[in-house]
Amino acid sequence: MLNTGTLYHCGIMVNYTCNAACRHCLYSCSPTRNSGYINEDTAEKVCQLLSKGGCRSVHIGGGEPFLDFEGLLMMIRQLNKYDIRLDYIETNAYWAEKPENIKEIHEKLKRLLDEGVNALCISIDPYHAEFVPYGAPLSLAKHCEKTGMDYFLWRGESLSTLSKLDPQKKHSRENMEKLLSKDYIGRTARQFGITYGGRAVNIEREYGVPLPVEKFIRQTSPCRNLLSTNHFHVDKDAYFIPPGCTGIRIPLEEAAFGIPETQYPVFETLYNGGVTALLELALQHDFLPDDNGYPSKCNLCFHIRHFLSEKEFAELDKNHYDEALGCF
Repeated sequence: MLNTGTLYHCGIMVNYTCNAACRHCLYSCSPTRNSGYINEDTAEKVCQLLSKGGCRSVHIGGGEPFLDFEGLLMMIRQLNKYDIRLDYIETNAYWAEKPENIKEIHEKLKRLLDEGVNALCISIDPYHAEFVPYGAPLSLAKHCEKTGMDYFLWRGESLSTLSKLDPQKKHSRENMEKLLSKDYIGRTARQFGITYGGRAVNIEREYGVPLPVEKFIRQTSPCRNLLSTNHFHVDKDAYFIPPGCTGIRIPLEEAAFGIPETQYPVFETLYNGGVTALLELALQHDFLPDDNGYPSKCNLCFHIRHFLSEKEFAELDKNHYDEALGCF
């Protein structure tokens, strides 16, 4: 029986729904993805399990947490109830886009402060600029300063690049290729060290150098990161999601306190044998590798898991793979 041991820091994904569908989104969130928000019973269950497993700090993300503000407050209260520290809440600042909403914005920030929230992580980069004018994160930052809410811009180093764009408008890929550079998508990924999981596998596929499958088979190793608890995530349905390996999910209770043997073949195969073993499993189900190759072993693994998600393996979230690979 496998388990994670002590739970350290995690992100709680209160939803998968987002007003954006960013190219680099690790969790393949979008306006149409898995509607719904974490409910109170699940929030309490998650907090109970995290507390029991030793977790004492989390951040809240999504999706976009502010799509259900009352639900967000409920999640915060559950964390407070179990004495779990909330380090920050992630947001793309869409709710601060309109200047006439100052009163509503300040009210939300003050309510968060009243619940003990100390900081917001505000997204700002060329990928988000397709869906949220980059002036909105800057506006929210100013409102934070006025109300006493701490914040940090993620990625603030984008500002010199974004300054070439109109801050009050959303910008298409075509427009940003004209105003920034033809390869701004790949360049931004390299600059920020983007994790090529979720929807970002398409970036790696477009800008990486494809290599034959045999190249990765010779260098594979067991994927022990699948049980890492330094920066894992828990989603709105109380599933444990390993760091970086999105689309794989195990019930949090099992991941923390014991995964039954043979119950999750894809997970166990990767954990014990890595991509080579996973490819062998997929070939038994008639998987055909792309003759053009793959830019990395993780990219190969993602496409194998997409194929296997059609075979009803319980640990694979088919919606995640379909959303990631069918968007662009």
